[in-house]
Amino acid sequence: METPLLGNQRSTNGGHEGEAVSKRTAIHGLLGEFGSESKRLWRIAGPAIFTAITQYSLGALTQTFAGHVDELALAAFSVENSVIAGLAFGVMLGMGSALETLCGQAFGAGQYRMLGIYMQRSWVILLTTACILVPVYVWSPPILEFFGETTQISRAAGTFALWMIPQLFAYALNFPIQKFLQAQRKVMVMAVISLIVLVIHTIFSWFLMLKLGWGLVGGAVMLNTSWWLIVILQVLYIFITTSDGAWTGFSWLAFADLWAFVKLSLASAVMLCLEFWYLMILIVITGHLTDPLIPVDAISVCMNINGWDAMIALGFNAAISVRVSNELGSGNARLAKLSVLVVSVTSVAIGVVAMIVVLATRDYFPYLFTSSDAVAAETTKLALLLGLTVLLNSLQPVLSGVAIGAGWQWIVAYINIGCYYIVGLPAGILLGFTANLGVMGIWGGMIGGICLQTFILILITWYTNWNKEAEQAESRVKRWGGAIAEGE
Repeated sequence: METPLLGNQRSTNGGHEGEAVSKRTAIHGLLGEFGSESKRLWRIAGPAIFTAITQYSLGALTQTFAGHVDELALAAFSVENSVIAGLAFGVMLGMGSALETLCGQAFGAGQYRMLGIYMQRSWVILLTTACILVPVYVWSPPILEFFGETTQISRAAGTFALWMIPQLFAYALNFPIQKFLQAQRKVMVMAVISLIVLVIHTIFSWFLMLKLGWGLVGGAVMLNTSWWLIVILQVLYIFITTSDGAWTGFSWLAFADLWAFVKLSLASAVMLCLEFWYLMILIVITGHLTDPLIPVDAISVCMNINGWDAMIALGFNAAISVRVSNELGSGNARLAKLSVLVVSVTSVAIGVVAMIVVLATRDYFPYLFTSSDAVAAETTKLALLLGLTVLLNSLQPVLSGVAIGAGWQWIVAYINIGCYYIVGLPAGILLGFTANLGVMGIWGGMIGGICLQTFILILITWYTNWNKEAEQAESRVKRWGGAIAEGE
């Protein structure tokens, strides 16, 4: 009588053990896939982060040298670089980001020749946009005065802006080139070129600006030269290697289907510019407080820290847009979804570490940027908001990268308008001025806009039908690829 019962017990135990083994196997399989995707992600994100930091450092180092010329030179460079060049940078980067969707999906589908055509179309559109932006550089003094800048600084910044017009056209060529190379995962090339140019820029900026005493003229010469050197070296690489068939020479097809390309470029520009300018507005609003000097200085220090941290997020933004667009283009919906999970976990982990560093050093890091105890104390007070912003900005740009890779630019643009400029900005103004919370209230309200936008993007990403997105990517590649095939 006992034998069958024992047999049944062994059978039951065997079943439980089999389930446990299956679960362990599934977990190991998931961890293995997570690790493999993480390696693929970092192969793109690592060099992309390094490239973003080195190119950001071109302006940062020039600003440092300008501070050793005189106070007016520093103010003129800072205003031109953050307002005039910042406007152009945001527009050009945004419009160039249309290539992340198209080139990435075309590369994933194996339609390599389309990448070169897309890059040329983007050159046509961005060079035209650069011509439209030239008047902003020419008439920058009255524009700056309109926004409350002093006449002396506006005129000095306006003169410097005229010298920096060549940089505007370098932006127009550079960003499409970068997206073209990123889509093929050739990010290490950009990193090496950026490092070489940064070394040259540092040496010659010091020599021209300080040693020879050229001041801002020397800074303009080297900034223009450095950005054009980046463009020339990247173009030479593309022309010499032909990028495995992605570059087949100049073609009249660059002028085909321009309107559809313009619409996607504008969507990308609106989406990224609304994000890029949001926290920049914080400094402008803070300048309207009753005693703005110390709060503005403190906010500037915080935005400087946030700017360096943003370069890490920008690298992940580029990496995930490449991964998502490549996988959707090749029809791998499951891998696209896994990429989103891996990059989200990775970037949030880095954001948590960055927030802890900011909070742990809040009594010390302000003195790296100022010798004023009052500014340092105000910066320390703002460190909590800075830490929260750093954490949010670890995930939010990544979700924007997912949107670019999938082609959701217009959807995110509308979300940004609602969250940032209809909710966050008015909330900041109400808390800062009506509730008399000052800069803490202004920044706190604007962080509310970032939280709302991030939450909505999480929901959209979570409930996305990735199989449907893969089908749409295939349709987009066939539709645009067919136009090219007909022109051959």
